[in-house]
Amino acid sequence: MALTLYAATVPSFRQILGSVAGLLAKAQAYCVEHSLAPEQIIQARLASDMLPFAYQVRSTATHSIGAIEGMRRGTFSPDRSAPPETFEALAQLVQQADAALAALDPAELDTLAGREVLFVAGERRLPFTGENFLLSFSQPNFYFHATTAYDILRWKGLQIGKRDYAGQLRMKG
Repeated sequence: MALTLYAATVPSFRQILGSVAGLLAKAQAYCVEHSLAPEQIIQARLASDMLPFAYQVRSTATHSIGAIEGMRRGTFSPDRSAPPETFEALAQLVQQADAALAALDPAELDTLAGREVLFVAGERRLPFTGENFLLSFSQPNFYFHATTAYDILRWKGLQIGKRDYAGQLRMKG
């Protein structure tokens, strides 16, 4: 069986979105346990020129289901709106992204391969084919933002590890 665009992306997006949901729950519990204001994590940045935890979490939705929606439209632009400011709203966003991915028709996603997708950010315009956009732009961005969210939580002191990041592995059987 040939590897499809759907198989190369959606199951892994869902796996990591599941882990991001778990990380959000652990971060919220950590704030309660340590009497921290949620903003101390939600607005945390690894460096002053990086965007905060909330943006990193939101970007996992942007670069998974948002990327697929961009493929459908033929154009994708970064989400410049303010990210959610509570753990509950971030969790809802991640859950909605996962639900939308779960509802995708695999055959539909595979039909988007070969279609033009234009990345637009200000004056910048980058033309892609659907598969190159998803595999060389959005998928790396998805993992970057998921990893950065994880790293912020580790930096803030949460006792999490690789298993928390990897989420539910897709085992044989």
